[in-house]
Amino acid sequence: MTEKNGNLIMAESLKEQGIKYVFGIMGHPVIELALNIQSVGIEYLGFRNEQAACYAAQAYGYLTRKPAAVLCVSGPGLLHVIGGMANAQINCWPLLVLGGSCPTDHEGIGGFQECPQVEACRLYCKYAARPPTANLIPSHVEKAVRLATYGRPGAAYIDLPATLLQQKVNEQSIMKIPQCPPPPLIYPQFELIEKAAALIIAARKPLVIIGKGAAYSHSEKQIQELISSTGLPFLPTPMGKGVVPDEDIHCVSSARTAVLQNCDVILLLGARLNWMLHFGRPPRFQSDVQIIQIDICAEELHNSVPGSVAIQSDIIPAVKELTSLLKRKNYCMSKSNPWWRKLILFSEKNREVIHKLSLDTSVPLNYYTVFREIQNMLPKDSIICSEGANTMDIGRTMLLNNLPRHRLDAGTFGTMGVGLGYAIAAALYCKDSAPHKKVICIEGDSAFGFSGMEVETMYRYKLPIIIIVINNNGIYGGLDTETFRQIQQSGAPTQVIPPFALTCEVHYEKIMEMFGKQGHYCTTVEQIQKSLNYALQLKNEPSLINIMINPQADRKEQKFNWLTESKL
Repeated sequence: MTEKNGNLIMAESLKEQGIKYVFGIMGHPVIELALNIQSVGIEYLGFRNEQAACYAAQAYGYLTRKPAAVLCVSGPGLLHVIGGMANAQINCWPLLVLGGSCPTDHEGIGGFQECPQVEACRLYCKYAARPPTANLIPSHVEKAVRLATYGRPGAAYIDLPATLLQQKVNEQSIMKIPQCPPPPLIYPQFELIEKAAALIIAARKPLVIIGKGAAYSHSEKQIQELISSTGLPFLPTPMGKGVVPDEDIHCVSSARTAVLQNCDVILLLGARLNWMLHFGRPPRFQSDVQIIQIDICAEELHNSVPGSVAIQSDIIPAVKELTSLLKRKNYCMSKSNPWWRKLILFSEKNREVIHKLSLDTSVPLNYYTVFREIQNMLPKDSIICSEGANTMDIGRTMLLNNLPRHRLDAGTFGTMGVGLGYAIAAALYCKDSAPHKKVICIEGDSAFGFSGMEVETMYRYKLPIIIIVINNNGIYGGLDTETFRQIQQSGAPTQVIPPFALTCEVHYEKIMEMFGKQGHYCTTVEQIQKSLNYALQLKNEPSLINIMINPQADRKEQKFNWLTESKL
């Protein structure tokens, strides 16, 4: 009878469950598994760091609602992945992690890279298991994919000891498990939809907050219909941008502080009342604000503050029901409403301040001028990946998204180092689904340092990603060149160089010379325009633009900073 080993069974099981991409780094004991993965028709991309591979796999899962897999070696390789796994779990993105591990007959006696991997992963995923025998691998793969995608999405881990991968079993004994179907829709209780509609109709200052859960659910059509038919103002969270276009007249991002501080009823769509929304508490919100929560996860309801109406449901059916009911009641909020007039005034005032900052072309440049030039030149359907401190926060306000799932950033976990991995996933998504789209990866200079060598991964796989480094010589802000050199020479560097400072005027663009290509170093608006124009014409290769800005460049004054509540 025909026999198969664990490597081939695992590869075929991944194929059966619809896994298209596997990302990872080669080594013992998964070399043969990677070769088998390619042999069955799955695409494999080798990375330079396991965390970056994990970030790419989860971003692909977010963009497609179908998990990609990250493949890593035992011990240290798996531990490197855990940081990425935690990011996926907290972001609620589907991810499948496959970890090679020590042979079972070497456990407990000091085996090579021996580590309690299943136990280590369990805190950071929805499912962690080791198949006991090779013929049961298909069952575990199906369950891992199913749990990663059903309910609140997240990470799943399968442990693969070398002995399991090498084990040969009779083909007839291998479990035959079909591909798991798409997750079922959860429908809302209609009486709760009625309560939600009544609250909205009675509200004097209503607001819709759109989170990345709404983007993940592909509910843009239903939410756009809700906004256009009711005239309600909306505020997107960072990765909720584009579910309704940022350029829509109902978007009140420019009045974020005023709208959050004054609204009396909030319709929360796929967003959580965590640190990103200041926990829904004063002073960021009114103490008596009423919240309508729509979330797929029952455990999220009433979290941080009690919801006035808490609806467990997929967003699509809930928003359809709510919109239909509000239409039947002829509800529509006029722009002459006092609430709208107040929001328009706040928006115009803030936009005027930002516009004035963006017109300053003096060298060294500031953030707002740089982002204005990027915004003016980027195609409107670009996917923007961004990380860094001020780079990410200011870019979020300046760079508009008019399509859903077209912005990827540090997310709920606030993770730095995600940018290049996310960009690789976005480029693969575009290659498969929208080859005309551009992927722009905008990095602070510190953030770029976490995974800069993944530029080589981009080049190896011919991915046309435009990397833009916003370089201010430091973390949050650095020093000018003269000051840095004076400090560096004034004593022991570890004693005198400020913790926030990085080496001044580093030419990150020269990384491209490793491939015989040219990077771009910019200090003026004209150089930015020329470099971006060149990069936008490239096909099948990455580009890197290094833009120097004023190390002391600051952002518009914020009335409330992140984590306001925890600092009271």
